[in-house]
Amino acid sequence: MQDFIKSNELCFRNININVPVNYEQITDGVLTLFAREVVHKLNMNADLPWLVYLQGGPGFAAPRPEANSGWLKAALKHYRVLLLDQRGTGASSAITHQTLASKSPQQQAEYLTHFRADNIVRDAEQLRQHLDIKQWALLGQSFGGFCALHYLSFYPHSLSRVFMTGGIPSLTATADEVYQATYKRVADKNKAFFKRFAGAQQQCNAIAEYIVNNKVYLPNGQLFTVEQFQTWGITLGGTGGDLAMYYALENAFVEIEGQQALSYDFLNIMLNQQSYQTNPIYAILHEAIYCQQQASQWSAERVRQQYPQYQYQRGGDVSFTGEMVYPWMFDQMTCLQPLCEAAHLLAAKDDWPLLYCADQLAKNTVPIAAAVYVEDMYVEYRYSCETLALLANAKSWQTNQYEHNGLRVDGEHILEQLIVLADSL
Repeated sequence: MQDFIKSNELCFRNININVPVNYEQITDGVLTLFAREVVHKLNMNADLPWLVYLQGGPGFAAPRPEANSGWLKAALKHYRVLLLDQRGTGASSAITHQTLASKSPQQQAEYLTHFRADNIVRDAEQLRQHLDIKQWALLGQSFGGFCALHYLSFYPHSLSRVFMTGGIPSLTATADEVYQATYKRVADKNKAFFKRFAGAQQQCNAIAEYIVNNKVYLPNGQLFTVEQFQTWGITLGGTGGDLAMYYALENAFVEIEGQQALSYDFLNIMLNQQSYQTNPIYAILHEAIYCQQQASQWSAERVRQQYPQYQYQRGGDVSFTGEMVYPWMFDQMTCLQPLCEAAHLLAAKDDWPLLYCADQLAKNTVPIAAAVYVEDMYVEYRYSCETLALLANAKSWQTNQYEHNGLRVDGEHILEQLIVLADSL
């Protein structure tokens, strides 16, 4: 480990260890696992317990702290914080179309099978043992909560307490069941968006019509399609997302020699919304996070057929989709195209191991405090409640005050509430 670096109120140091790609066959190579320890400068020499932050996703690196603010400010009053780049993200042997380029589709698919929650948790255990820490706490946001539930299922003795925000999955629901629920949530968000902002539906329809009638290219040279435009709806699941969309629509068109065209600024926004391109785990393993001994078979695409409003017809109204991944993305999106065949292989994989142990969770003794968002567009509220009913030693704060990104919007308050909740167990 390097020496501590001081930045204003924060002190941090970087930690790197090697972990197996495949814990079942440790001769299959190693990955670099990166984490960053963060401590408040006033607590540099204090004997504080540890808290590990598990990022949402899958496929995104841990945050890079710039200030003592948000949830980190609340955490650093009580803990030394470990910001873990989950395997395949950030500085932990990042996966991109570039890093996978030398592998065949079959090799890509086999390699990617090792990047789900089970191995993320195994990595965390390797890191805990490396640092000689008996127990630590977890803060799991979104998919990070899925990882925390796996941790509680198989390594509960390593945990002192667990906080989860917008991240309690069903223990048994299939990908199809998840998407049937979330498509309904997205429909509600569409309805609210177009009701709130007068003229937004007409502007969105005009954009779709323009895309259909013209060859439109994003700044990276990728052909832009209505299907890609519809995925912008993922933004509707976060506080302020609808307003950001409305403002972007205001400048969607620019006049060129008397003719309307989609503006570069708008097209650049559309490209920046496609985080699947820079974080391909988010696309290629998104449905796999729900799979336990069954194949996804492109669940979101199949379930979408049950909802006609998402099938855009020329001259009709546009409806946005949400946090869903479709096979056409691997045909259309430039950085996903090299992973197309591997994506189809993974969609057909039907022997994914179990992720949760209901028996262990039913007798859990680790204090669990969870923030559950009633109108969450990403993680279905009903499923979260069903799982909570099966968890021992757990309390929840259920609220419609926040959307899925509550921890980012008001993290200090949310984590303080959860700490109080956990203290009461």
